[in-house]
Amino acid sequence: MTFDLKEPTEEVPVAPPVKSKGRGFIEWFIVLIAAVAVSFLIRTYVVQEYSIPSGSMRPTLGIGDRILVNKLSVDFGTINVGDMVVFKAPPDVAKLCGDDIPDLVKRVIGVPGDVLSTRGNTIYIDGKKLHQKWSHFPALGPNGQIHDVTVPPGQYFMMGDNHALSCDSRTWGTVPRSDIIGKVFLKIWPLSQWHWF
Repeated sequence: MTFDLKEPTEEVPVAPPVKSKGRGFIEWFIVLIAAVAVSFLIRTYVVQEYSIPSGSMRPTLGIGDRILVNKLSVDFGTINVGDMVVFKAPPDVAKLCGDDIPDLVKRVIGVPGDVLSTRGNTIYIDGKKLHQKWSHFPALGPNGQIHDVTVPPGQYFMMGDNHALSCDSRTWGTVPRSDIIGKVFLKIWPLSQWHWF
């Protein structure tokens, strides 16, 4: 019986390829640019964060609250009475309300074709009482009455939930759909009051 005796061979470990510092920097730079681009696209077309500057939406939203707005819900969905929306401030806001904020948040009270009126502190749509199932301060205030306003095609009538202290469509008129940025769907700040809408 013969044996073939061979010297055991030692396996030499192969060192992993070393990345150059320049290549690593380029990869991180590309990742950073991609993240910024995705963030920009999401903010521009999908979701945006806003801070509430006034008390016109109390008790639902207070000064300093932060909200998220779904932009696709306007582009691909419907806008209904009761929706909270963010929109570009009409030009008369600065003149009539003394407010130079570029974007406002209000509640949709009337959609195209609705006839709005008030008696006392009650809002009527087409002669039927509006049942506001959301938190609000019902007093309309002495200058807050609505006298048979017909909402034009493609326009929306907005009011703040703090009816008496809100400068809204009762003062500066209706808002075109093209100026509506998106629907409020989440309050993210303060964290203790985190809330879906």
